[in-house]
Amino acid sequence: MALLNSTNRSDSDRQVTSGEVYLRYPAPGDYQQWADLREESRSFLVPWEPVWPIDDLTRSAFRRRLRRYSREIRDEIAHPFFIFRSNDDALVGSCILSNIRRGVAQAGTLGYWIGQRYARKGYMSEAVRGVVSFAFDELSLHRVEAACLPTNEPSRRLLKGVGFSEEGLARAYLKINGRWEDHLLFAIVSTDPRP
Repeated sequence: MALLNSTNRSDSDRQVTSGEVYLRYPAPGDYQQWADLREESRSFLVPWEPVWPIDDLTRSAFRRRLRRYSREIRDEIAHPFFIFRSNDDALVGSCILSNIRRGVAQAGTLGYWIGQRYARKGYMSEAVRGVVSFAFDELSLHRVEAACLPTNEPSRRLLKGVGFSEEGLARAYLKINGRWEDHLLFAIVSTDPRP
């Protein structure tokens, strides 16, 4: 796993490599690949995500998303990454380290999605390992948190497989597909072993 970022590189060049994938900040040129993958994976993703806005896959909504990402990166409250397969630059999904807290917490929250055709091939595990290393080694965070629906067994396996520990159940934690849903909480801290 390599973190590629130096003082000579701009934030738009920031890249994290991990196994067969690399992660970088989203760019305007990613729109079509992103929109196509989200649309073809819609029925696969909807049960696990907040309600999609009506215009979610439009170019103008993507531009708004990029502006929001830019503000969040600048304000150091989030780091959104698109995940690409290294051998052909195919967009396979996305990870975001958000809700970054400094001070006594030194923590962030991990979220992710993967296109249906790329699921269960190890790409997301590699991407999560990369984001966790980025959080601890580049951002000097102490804790990364994640949550998933209790019925999302693939996500539970993924988080445990990359070193997260299950910490308990949070009632009505997030609004998923229009309903407040209970979630299992997971976390990894900087002193934990990373498989």
